[in-house]
This record gives sequence, C-alpha cells and structure tokens, in this order.
Amino acid sequence: MISKAPFYQKPFYSSSNSCCPSPNAPDPPPALRTWNPPLCDISPGTEGTKDTVAAVGIAAVAVMLHGALSACCSHEPLAAMNWLSLLVLMTVAGLAHSMEYTCGGSCGFRAPVYNHNTAFDYGLTRIVGGTDALDASWPWIVSLQHPWAPYLGHFCGGSLITADWVLTAAHCFKVYNNISMVYVLIGATQLSQPGPGAVVRNVKKVVIHPYYISAANYSYDIAILQLDQPVLCSQYIQLACVADPALRVSELYNCWIAGWGYTTEKSQQSADRLQEAKVQLIDVQLCNSTGWHTGIVQPHNLCAGYPEGNIDTCRGDSGGPLMCQDNNAEYWWVVGISSWGRGCGRPKWPGVFVSTQYFYDWIVYNMHAHAIESASVQHACTCY
Repeated sequence: MISKAPFYQKPFYSSSNSCCPSPNAPDPPPALRTWNPPLCDISPGTEGTKDTVAAVGIAAVAVMLHGALSACCSHEPLAAMNWLSLLVLMTVAGLAHSMEYTCGGSCGFRAPVYNHNTAFDYGLTRIVGGTDALDASWPWIVSLQHPWAPYLGHFCGGSLITADWVLTAAHCFKVYNNISMVYVLIGATQLSQPGPGAVVRNVKKVVIHPYYISAANYSYDIAILQLDQPVLCSQYIQLACVADPALRVSELYNCWIAGWGYTTEKSQQSADRLQEAKVQLIDVQLCNSTGWHTGIVQPHNLCAGYPEGNIDTCRGDSGGPLMCQDNNAEYWWVVGISSWGRGCGRPKWPGVFVSTQYFYDWIVYNMHAHAIESASVQHACTCY
C-alpha cells in the first residue's frame, strides 16, 4: 500500500521542530514568487460533528472573553463592546453547519477556456490512463508545491472550497511539514506555464485530522489548509462543492479524477499538464473483499476506478479531487480526496479516496473555528 504523494528525493533540514520560516529557506521559482510574507501553523483538527455544537459555543465564548478582556486591559471599554459584538456575530455564523461559498454563492461550475491555438494529444497516457485537460476544465483544483520537490515542485493536489481554504490529504504534510516553504498554485492547468489566470498563495495554517494515522492504513487522511490571502474567483478559479450529508453519492455516475501525478506506476516525475480521466464509483464492500483490498478500506473511504484497472490516480495525485456531476444539474461535487492505492492502475486494486461527505461537519467546523481564532489574534491587544 502506498500513498499517492511523490517520493522525497532531497534531505529535509529544519532548524527546529517549529514550522516557522527558516532564514535559509529557498524562494519559490521567480515566475511563481509572491511578496506576501508567509505565516505558518500546523495544528491538529478538532472533531466536528453535530454533537459538538456545544463545544464550539464554549470555545467561542472563551475567545470572546479573551478579546473583550484584552480590550478592557487597554482601558478601551467601547472597543471591548465592539469586539464582543463582532465575535458574537462570527460565532453565530460559525455554528451554522453549512459551507459558505463566496463566488456569488455558487460552486462546482466549470467554464473551460478553449484555446484554439493549442493542440492536445488525447492519445497520450496520463494520470494513468487519462488525457490532457483543457484550460479551466477543473477550476477548483490546486497544486501544492515545495522548492525541494522533484521536477516542477509539485507534490500534492487539493481543492479550493472557499476563497481561502483548500481541501487536501493529511499525508501530504508527512514530509513537507515546514509549511512556510509550501506554496499553492491556483487557476493553472500547465505547471511550467501557469497562464494569465493563475495565482500563488502561501500557506497560513494546516489543520490535520487528529485521528490521522499515517503509519497504519491512512485512516482519517484529511486536512484543510488556509491560504495567507483569499483569492478572487474568475473563469480560471472557482470553488468546489463539498459533498454534503444529503447527497446520495452512490447514485452519481459521471465521475472523474484529475491531477498532475505520475502517468505510469514506474514514472519518475509529475505531469506538466493537468490530466483527467473518467472513473466509476466501486462499491466499498466489493472493493474491500478478498482479492481486492481485503479488509483495509475504512468506512470513511470511497473506491473509484475500474475492476480491470488501467485508469487510476498515482503518485503526485494525493489530495486531489474525485469529482462527480450532480445527476440533475450542471455543477460538480468533490466527493473524495485521493489518498492511497496499491500500485497504479492494477486490476482489482482501484484508487482509495477519503469521503468528503463523511467529514463534511469536520470541515465546516474547523474552518469556522479557526476563522474565529484568527480574528481573535488580529484584534487582541497586550497589557503592560
């Protein structure tokens, strides 16, 4: 069993166990360099289900009291009242267990930008059995990059789910854990030539599920990362729809995978151009049966591919989306996160994904909780 992240080919040095920037950290490539100073924090996620609403309230009250007391400390009672009111509103918003989409309230819409001057060879083998994607075909997919990652710096994929949050796999940060050196390429289809619609952001924070166990079977292999600055939606950048509890995922039939990962199991580098392939959702009981994955698929996993193999995610596709079109509409759902597999494209060993529906409440809870925490840090004042 292997993760879908690429091999690490250079030694990793860190001045301490902290994830804060190293003064000797290399810069991103000039074409992708951003002038925003990186903030960093890797923190464990919090279990966020409908049963933890009370816990959210308690945490929010603590944060509000901290902010109010800080303001009082500085002898600004009016500021304390304003601060308290602001956090009350934020807390109420945070307690709502729903995704807040900022692109005009929409998500999951594709608007391909057809470039008639570009020739695509649809006979090439990619993602393992895939083809070149057109520009903006999957406008929520992002590339996680690191200066020391091989080839073009790409090491994992992800999905943009709000203007400043990305959904990805926890194991992506097992090696590349100094997030001050990680940057996120958004709105690109070709890594070597990102194009006019692409933007780059640094990573402010990574929240990894507290139950994630990398050494065993990649259980709870899910993480969300916060960008240092929000992005603006465009024809190249749109938000993904995260599968909510009401969606009947098993009934979706037009499903696709996409990523910049290895194009064959024995490949040694990521693809330059985004690859895509149509797949089938495979019943988890069948996927977990003898002769298939034989009992190691978890209840929070999905399987996708084909019984005969040939089309699959591979190394470098980790964290990227498994996407299915809604049966009654034009928009698409991100129903899974590429997690692990046995080889790439082998018969009866389809790719294994983390179900976004299973972790929907956890995703929403942690985005809201960390937004409140960030606000408290930005508005806090110090007593002398």
